[in-house]
Amino acid sequence: MENVIIIGSGPAGLTAAIYAARANLKPLLIEGIIVGGQTGGQLMITTEVENFPGFPHGIKGPEVVGLMRDQAERFGTRFVLADVDKVVLNEGSPFRLEADGQTLETHSLIISTGASARWLGLESERELTNRGVSACATCDGYFFRDQDVSVIGRGDTALEEALYLAGLAKSVTLIHRREELRASKIMQDRAQKHPKIKFMWNTVVEQVNDVAAGTVTGLTLRNVKTNEQFEHPTQGLFIAIGHVPNTQLFKGQLTLDENGYIKTMAGTASTNIEGVFASGDVQDHVYRQAITAAGTGCMAAIEAERWLGAKGII
Repeated sequence: MENVIIIGSGPAGLTAAIYAARANLKPLLIEGIIVGGQTGGQLMITTEVENFPGFPHGIKGPEVVGLMRDQAERFGTRFVLADVDKVVLNEGSPFRLEADGQTLETHSLIISTGASARWLGLESERELTNRGVSACATCDGYFFRDQDVSVIGRGDTALEEALYLAGLAKSVTLIHRREELRASKIMQDRAQKHPKIKFMWNTVVEQVNDVAAGTVTGLTLRNVKTNEQFEHPTQGLFIAIGHVPNTQLFKGQLTLDENGYIKTMAGTASTNIEGVFASGDVQDHVYRQAITAAGTGCMAAIEAERWLGAKGII
């Protein structure tokens, strides 16, 4: 029987592990939620991280994760590399998890399974990710100062990304396969009035150029009405077609919002089930930053410790 199990090994899960371990909860962290083929969350597919406090000259995403993992391990966190196949939460504490054929039981649970960016699905897009292709303007926009960039999407997120980039880049082209946006009226008005933002309608991306050069130099586009292909020069491509929270395991047990994110009580990491806490991008569709994920991981661990104390378990 564990005091606390943490699912997920990104900044939220690792921060929760650091705090839980220092509170002598002897946490067990399951690293099995995989993003981009690796444990460690979306930071593992991020090259330069320049906005994480404490690293004035920037740091590689995998290096940040490695340092967090070392810190959690130093305080006594145990790690298991396994895929969680099933959780039983609605029967109350202790909770039961099944991971790679093994059954685990825990008094409390911290869910830090993150969210995955939706991509276009192009091979060239995959090969140029972090080489000019990004899914986060707040993370990577700084690298494209005074350059021409493009954004794919049609909702509020896409327009937020475009407006943010317009404060840094020379120009922003928003590309969308239809003729109208899904974003709120106020966001549309702001973007359409911005002198640096232009719109390209009825257009899809066929290819991201140039894989051979190892950096984005432009896009091969196609007009869906005329079927005409043409080249569009750009130095950066930002994909803003949404994220998918990794919450499939918890459907029907935890309260999720309309987009599938775990709902937590305002100002806390607590879910609708006592003893189950959520942190990071799995419950945050607004900020989606490593630093905010780490902050909610800290909250989850402190709340778990207090809950276990109140129950007389520790």
